[in-house]
Amino acid sequence: METNTGRPEDAAEVPNKKVARRLFQYALHAKGTFIAAIIALAIGVGAELASPFIAKMMIDDHMMGIENPYYETTEAGDGTVSYQGSQYKRGDRFTEGESRGDEVRVLQVGRGFVFVDQAVAVPEGDRSFENGMLTIRTAGGTDTYPAQRLSKQELFDFYEPEIPGIVQLILLYLLFLAVSIAMEFGKTYWLQSSANRVIQKLRLDLYAHIQRLPVHFFDNLPAGKVVSRVTNDTEAVKDLFIAVLSNFTTGIVYITGIYVALFILDPRLAAVSLFIVPLIVLWIYLYRKVATKYNTIIRSRLSELNAIINESIQGMSIIRVFRREKQTRQEFEELNGDYLKHQNRMLNLNSFTSHNLVNVLRNISFTVVIWYFGSSTIDGAASIISLGALYAFVDILGRLFQPITGMVNQLAVLDSAMVSAGRVFKLLDEPGENVTDGGMPRYKGDVKFDSVSFAYKKDFVLKNISFEAKQGQTVALVGHTGSGKSSIINLLFRFYDPQKGSITIDGQSVRDLPKQHIRQHMGIVLQDPYLFTGTIASNVSLGDERISRERVERALREVGADKILADLPGGFDEPVVEKGSTLSAGQRQLISFARALAFDPAILILDEATANIDTETEALIQSALNVLKQGRTTFVIAHRLSTIRSADQILVLHRGEIVERGDHDELMALGGRYFQMYQLQQGGGDSITPVTGKPESGFEARPVFGGAGGD
Repeated sequence: METNTGRPEDAAEVPNKKVARRLFQYALHAKGTFIAAIIALAIGVGAELASPFIAKMMIDDHMMGIENPYYETTEAGDGTVSYQGSQYKRGDRFTEGESRGDEVRVLQVGRGFVFVDQAVAVPEGDRSFENGMLTIRTAGGTDTYPAQRLSKQELFDFYEPEIPGIVQLILLYLLFLAVSIAMEFGKTYWLQSSANRVIQKLRLDLYAHIQRLPVHFFDNLPAGKVVSRVTNDTEAVKDLFIAVLSNFTTGIVYITGIYVALFILDPRLAAVSLFIVPLIVLWIYLYRKVATKYNTIIRSRLSELNAIINESIQGMSIIRVFRREKQTRQEFEELNGDYLKHQNRMLNLNSFTSHNLVNVLRNISFTVVIWYFGSSTIDGAASIISLGALYAFVDILGRLFQPITGMVNQLAVLDSAMVSAGRVFKLLDEPGENVTDGGMPRYKGDVKFDSVSFAYKKDFVLKNISFEAKQGQTVALVGHTGSGKSSIINLLFRFYDPQKGSITIDGQSVRDLPKQHIRQHMGIVLQDPYLFTGTIASNVSLGDERISRERVERALREVGADKILADLPGGFDEPVVEKGSTLSAGQRQLISFARALAFDPAILILDEATANIDTETEALIQSALNVLKQGRTTFVIAHRLSTIRSADQILVLHRGEIVERGDHDELMALGGRYFQMYQLQQGGGDSITPVTGKPESGFEARPVFGGAGGD
């Protein structure tokens, strides 16, 4: 097991600024719904922030509004209060030109209210009531006034004119609440639908790019890691658009709206409260500096876990046959333990910081508010902030920490998503092969290798290879494992290009032809054919619209598959599970032959197509091979030499070089390497010393389509 350092995926993938810029470009694919979500968010925040102002109006204008000056009036009607045979109305409710009588006041003392039948010079201060006298102590002195305590009914009489206004404010609050709920729904729906569209686009681009990557890219990257990029990493990016974008956008809009409201209520106190913003920015910076290191390793380990699970499932039969369950489990546990260790580090970081930070900021901010309000009261300037304004300020300031909490709690998701996005974009930045639309007319299939030399890395695995294959001919490639047979096929398919020499088809260099056009008229039958989930018929046509149902059935009949597949319940529509595991080797091979025949290739490659077939089925497959090879240039990678006796040309490879060539009779008459290999396979090699050779030190072959045991 490798250590943490030295794993290529442990390093940061793509700079954060570049990741953010590319994510923004993807977000533009759904900019309409994103804009709608932000508009809904702004409206919702405005509607929600209206409630403290409504509460302020309810407290200052109505609940505490009865402490405003009242004047005696002779006109009874709405807004007038009857007390001890006289009519009174609040001063702010007189219409222009309406006559006013003597001023009176209703003031709260403790839990009760008193009626003062005269004007009060300074109503604010420390109030007390005893023996029919109201005493008000202020920094400027002490004033006393004759007063009468109000009964509950009398107090209600003064509050009764306030009820319509309170009801209106309650209805207004419910209206804003309904708007806020509707906007919250719209914001959530539009944000999530936008995120789904963005991730759909990202996954499509990523999957399409994977299909454009050169074959050698997958030599060192396990399939599980690629799958992890397409599934786990893109899902983490989805969380970025849904959870992180939602919380951060909501938070920024909400905080902006809150500070606007705070400045409306009290500019000086709001200015003091601005210290929270730089603290949040500093915290996000410091948090991400630590968390990115952990999340990069976490995403890498998750990718490696996918790889080892995929490999274990693929090789489960081998693991059990060789009793490697314990060792495999130990490898998984070690990797999983490292994943858990870094997850716990992230958990400790989040637990130690997120809520603690918010609580500290909340306590500091409320301390500032209390200090400011207290100092204003001591200086005799308490009238600057009304009780309703103080309530609204504290309410709004308390709401400020809801979006802050949401943003801080999403920092872990943000960092994980940015790391995942970097991994996705790193894969997207891998150079891919150009995809050319359209096609080319079916070529004849005359193939020529002219002094071709090729190396996967440093050492040449093919050296000065030259031969010609004419249309309709069958060329067999034989040699020990690692001699270069599959490398020749890889060059023919243009999975790789040679460092020296040239390869031509019908006299035209393959380098001058788009790879897709070359492969359009090539077919291959592997030693272990690969079948996809679907049906037998769909595995023949591979979903190509050009391959009709009639053509599929004709191809299956021509290779004799109808005889061996006739007993299946579904016939040609029999379901095929992953890799055709419910079918026999012979059945899978015949389906592979039918696939090649249905696509009518000009060049056909048979990679030891009969190596794993029983003798009875082999006779049927040999007949199918004769049908397949008619009119086509056929290359056969052969280990069982009895299957290539009829080949027009046999190339014997050794250490990447053609050491013998000719047909079967010529090579047998030569008495060289081919002759000895053939005699060994026929059981007559007891006294023959085989010339097998051993690959040179440092030789490294990477066949894409290897024969038995690989090439």
